[in-house]
Amino acid sequence: MVTVPLPIVAGLLTGLALIAAVGAQNAYLLRQGLRRQHVGALVALCALSDVVLIGLAVLGVGAAVQQWPAFLTLARWGGGLFVIGYGLHVGWRALRPGETLVAGAGRQVSLRRALTTMAALTWLNPHLYLDIIVLGSIANTHGPQGRWWYYAGLVGASILWFSALGFGSRRLAPLLARPRAWQVLDALIALVMLGLGVALLTGG
Repeated sequence: MVTVPLPIVAGLLTGLALIAAVGAQNAYLLRQGLRRQHVGALVALCALSDVVLIGLAVLGVGAAVQQWPAFLTLARWGGGLFVIGYGLHVGWRALRPGETLVAGAGRQVSLRRALTTMAALTWLNPHLYLDIIVLGSIANTHGPQGRWWYYAGLVGASILWFSALGFGSRRLAPLLARPRAWQVLDALIALVMLGLGVALLTGG
């Protein structure tokens, strides 16, 4: 019988609880997954970002970020303005029926643009850095060896969630076959983006 180290289970559950929250990163990945554009590359970018950032947190870099409040302030304003701008763009698209999509089709977004947008939504989110500070602290409570088992659980959660969201979203395509459904989706994404952006700028 194979025994799974408890820190792996703890890391997996903690990671899923944090990553699965509705946010700008998940909303963008969902939409690109529905459009079936650059899904593999975007999933890889999201997962790799978590691998790097959480790994640095476990090594103690999160403590250094905590000691430099100006970094979080810059990330808060940069991320807030970017997310609001993207939310306005999506909202404008929702108001224009001619810009709506058929699931799996629509105007092709270049790989470079898709990756740049996702990188900005990921790395300019100050909540991400607050999360890794917390995760790094929790990981190190498991001791020198246990912290890396906990890290493995977190990484597993990240890969599992982003893969399911990106590649699994195409199963929703039949529900979004009508242009009106895409308008509703874009409107919801715009509200999420604008809400997150305002919350970031106001310190929420």
